[in-house]
Amino acid sequence: MNWVDLRSDTVTRPTPAMRAAMLDADVGDDVYGEDPTVNALQARLAADLGFEAGLFVPSGTQSNLLALMSHCERGDEYLVGADAHTYKFEGGGAAVLGSIQPQPIPHDVDGSLPLDKIAAAIKPVDPHFARTRLLALENTWHGRVLPIEYLRDASHFARERKLAFHLDGARLFNAAVASGCPARDIASLFDSVSICLSKGLGAPVGSVLVGSGALIEKARRWRKVAGGGWRQAGMLAAAGSYALDHHVERLAEDHARAASMAERLGQIAGIKLLGQHTNMVFIDVPAERLRELDAHLREQKVRISIGYLPTLRLVTHMDVDDEGLERTVGAFRTFFARG
Repeated sequence: MNWVDLRSDTVTRPTPAMRAAMLDADVGDDVYGEDPTVNALQARLAADLGFEAGLFVPSGTQSNLLALMSHCERGDEYLVGADAHTYKFEGGGAAVLGSIQPQPIPHDVDGSLPLDKIAAAIKPVDPHFARTRLLALENTWHGRVLPIEYLRDASHFARERKLAFHLDGARLFNAAVASGCPARDIASLFDSVSICLSKGLGAPVGSVLVGSGALIEKARRWRKVAGGGWRQAGMLAAAGSYALDHHVERLAEDHARAASMAERLGQIAGIKLLGQHTNMVFIDVPAERLRELDAHLREQKVRISIGYLPTLRLVTHMDVDDEGLERTVGAFRTFFARG
């Protein structure tokens, strides 16, 4: 019996067809710009999303960091959500490596940053203050799809205030599939976008940063400085291209399974359903039973992220099928049935 791993959509494994595409990839030295498969992936995703250029990098964390360091200089500031990945979960890289000051802003419940709060956080031009240069959003945020109307308003706001505008679009395609709004329409509102290939799309590693030609050239230099230059990376790029060809539309299956899981878990006494957004389900369980619940789920070969808080996140992805869904719901049901 295989494990059902609901910790994140980063745990997916390459499919046999993806592995075959990797094996057949034409490769070269990417530091010299000579890997044809990397070049094709970068050009394809940039064109698909309406940008001049793209840069294939090892991780979403590095992709966001390169964007921040390319938009900002030392002593600059970026405005970002207080629970955004670029601020809270990327090791403080912008401050540590870029000398860029983050200015966190509380999210609204839908994941947006209120424009009036953003406006209030912009610093005056004065040597006492960091220079406010960039606004960064995240879509999806905790699975929530930011409304396209809000993104249009935020884009207009950023341009009016002469701020660069970056999107952590790690799950951009989840947002596009869930909303029915083409990914290009979302991305075109920004100056740069980071897209993760190793989450719901199922590639083993890698993200692509897209933006203007000038921005991507700066990012390429910072990638080298940060140790992200790689050589025959075409095998990894081939996995990303395969994912774009075959794994975008199927994200709707992950969303549907998450919705089914949420509905059924919400019917179990002892579980409080907090919400379901795209491929993520959020529940509360009694804090004193977390360790016991973790042990029980592992006995059923179900993995979830359990820490010390009663709020749990369960994430569906391409390696969670209907049998895995049934086993997960059944494991929760039997645990809480025993009181």
